[in-house]
Amino acid sequence: MAPVNIFRHGADEEKAETARLSSFVGAIAIGDLVKSTLGPKGMRLENVNILIANTGMDTDKIKVFGSRVRVDSMAKVAEIEQAEKEKMKEKVERILKHGINCFINRQLIYNYPEQLFAQAGIMAIEHADFSGVERLALVTGGEITSTFDHPELVKLGHCKLIEEVMIGEDTLIHFSGVSMGEACTIILRGATQQILDEAERSLHDALCVLAQTVKEPRTVYGGGCSEMLMARVVSDLANRTPGKEAVAMESFAKALMTLPTIIADNAGYDSADLVAQLRAAHQDNKSSFGLNMFEGTIGNMAELGITESFQVKRQVLLSASEAAEMILRVDNIIKAAPRKRVPDHHPC
Repeated sequence: MAPVNIFRHGADEEKAETARLSSFVGAIAIGDLVKSTLGPKGMRLENVNILIANTGMDTDKIKVFGSRVRVDSMAKVAEIEQAEKEKMKEKVERILKHGINCFINRQLIYNYPEQLFAQAGIMAIEHADFSGVERLALVTGGEITSTFDHPELVKLGHCKLIEEVMIGEDTLIHFSGVSMGEACTIILRGATQQILDEAERSLHDALCVLAQTVKEPRTVYGGGCSEMLMARVVSDLANRTPGKEAVAMESFAKALMTLPTIIADNAGYDSADLVAQLRAAHQDNKSSFGLNMFEGTIGNMAELGITESFQVKRQVLLSASEAAEMILRVDNIIKAAPRKRVPDHHPC
């Protein structure tokens, strides 16, 4: 049962880690990034330089709570508002010096800076989801910025196309052609919340297995092949072991052989017949045979390309054996006496 290495020999570990990270980071749907200032519905922007920021773009309003400004005329109020506008205009001009055509901000963008971005032909997206902004910065190759005094020190994000798309009744902004090409968006849809939750859990499990496979690239044959190999070895060892230990070893081998049975039952096939065929195949030294659930027969897992993560398989065995050992160590179970029920003499 030697693990199989599915990656080429001498693969760069750093590249594998980058691929693992991008596979997680790319699985996002930025549903909050729906407001832009460039054009009507159905906007489209190509070859985009993106500045991702987390800064206040609402300083045209005085935000000091409890503050009071005394003026003797409305002209003074107009001067204060004009000073605030000039301050915001300078900030927008510093942002425009970065040579961008798309500005994404974690916080709100008020009407005046939004108007300035529109006049400069810059797409402005406001109030983006914070975790979504972090992931977007990573997949586009940019950094989240809060100050704009040194454009040469800011790392911009890049993508080939930004467009507005409709998925069902939701309007989303689609980023395609990002710097980390492994990134993608996974959108789950279902009739009920329970179906969506189950699909999300299944997807999360699959991504976790993928991450473990990238960290530990060795794999083993699936379809119950590994379990039958292990059960056969344990059974042979039990036959040569004297004493009560042989009984425990036979039980462990029997537990291993239940996994192919569960696989066949879940697929709706006759598990007794398929497991018997699989056991006979392994007795004939067909050590790479397992269950082919596409056709309801047994087959060669090497030819079918059905493999499982060695790291996950090992962890499953360790966790199951540790749980069984913990249960066997329990001598007695102490239960508290049930609470006596007091008769109710005053029914409603």
